[in-house]
Amino acid sequence: MRAGLGGHETLNLYAEAIAKMPENPGIPPLFRDIFKNAYLPYRDPETLKMFLKVVDEFEYDHSERLGDAFEYLLSVLGSQGDAGQFRTPRHLIDFIVAIVDPKKTETVLDPACGTAGFLISAYKHILQANVGIATESTKVTKGSVDSVPFVANLLTPDERGRLAQNFKGYDISPDMVRLSLVNLYLHGFAAPRVSEYDTLTSLDKWSEYADVILANPPFMSPKGGIKPHNRFSVQSKRSEVLFVDYMAEHLTPSGRAGIIVPEGIIFQSQTAYKALRKMLVDTALVAVVSLPAGVFNPYSGVKTSILILDKALAKKANSIAFFKVENDGFGLGAQRRAIEKNDLPQVLEAIKNYKLRITNGEDVTADDFVIPNSQFVIVPKARIAANGDYNLSGERYREGVAASTTYPKILLSKIAKFTQGTQVPVEEQSLEKNPGYARFLRIMDYTQHRFSRYQIANNITSARRGAPFAGD
Repeated sequence: MRAGLGGHETLNLYAEAIAKMPENPGIPPLFRDIFKNAYLPYRDPETLKMFLKVVDEFEYDHSERLGDAFEYLLSVLGSQGDAGQFRTPRHLIDFIVAIVDPKKTETVLDPACGTAGFLISAYKHILQANVGIATESTKVTKGSVDSVPFVANLLTPDERGRLAQNFKGYDISPDMVRLSLVNLYLHGFAAPRVSEYDTLTSLDKWSEYADVILANPPFMSPKGGIKPHNRFSVQSKRSEVLFVDYMAEHLTPSGRAGIIVPEGIIFQSQTAYKALRKMLVDTALVAVVSLPAGVFNPYSGVKTSILILDKALAKKANSIAFFKVENDGFGLGAQRRAIEKNDLPQVLEAIKNYKLRITNGEDVTADDFVIPNSQFVIVPKARIAANGDYNLSGERYREGVAASTTYPKILLSKIAKFTQGTQVPVEEQSLEKNPGYARFLRIMDYTQHRFSRYQIANNITSARRGAPFAGD
């Protein structure tokens, strides 16, 4: 900036420079793409002055450190996106990548890539797996030869060049694509392959497959649902169903995937959810990892699980393993402070052991693993398919779990009908017009220990206002 330029003049010049960056033929196409539709998000000259001062003083001597700094900036600024995106915690990304274990010759895809966290973690995982200890004969002053160990990169220049081309990502948001391009570039991708693409409604990339798929797809669907094309095997308008279907269908015959999903995928009773679970159990699913509610705080307290898919392994296995993570190394409150309890390393080793035994054709039981029974259960596929529900909740199949109540327990589905997205007529909700019992109970009516509108007495058919709630 020219010395003596006024505050508003500086601001206008800087804003114009950003807006016209995509038209500059003197910069690489990647940077023109990054600045496409970019704009200065504030109009305060003092804010720009402080920003330029910090940038002017900034120094770095290693691009990887700049990439880490950029990821830290994303974590500070991270929030829920307009399309239901959440920033996935780095330690969970690394955990999933370690389970799936991508190789240097495999193609890696994230069809809802956000800021490219999964792609970068997979790239680092492959680089780390291809670093070894080599020795080099070194002459010393007296003419003797000493063998000195050193860290060697086992990838050839050609392999490193091809490796970057094996990674690709899609996202519906141009802002997410821009952040992904920057993040990948700062982590060593000279020409990152990230496209602005609607995975669920466009057919342009339907014929493209991947050896490894890693993703945390959006958990919510827009109003009115998705309007997908007709190539999906499971018919639905729910984004989480369609994304999982897409990923399972777009794995190569020996492909593997790690997918974070909301709990609805695990046990919802609607036809589309059951059809999806049946397809997964029949073709690709090998393990389910239940995560505690709160891992996405402060953005969301949603309960999630991880689906581990392996098409080649699924053909050999007649069972599915269920793992339960109770602590991930961080508190589950809004601050997510680090704690000592961390189940992830133990669960990771158990999953690796389980997959290895299946690969070797060994019979596997839960007793073969050094992991608490409360965190691990192996269930035959036939049992999961028995009632046609294909429920993927490990708790459903775990036997001998101590009851925490003296009241008899009964499945809610035996006494209640669950509906989603159904508007109940007002007159049918009214206790005055339906004295003696509450015909409809909504989630919004429920608090921790009682229903705030409908107080339920000793049994569900004799509710009346003011009666205490029998049991928690």
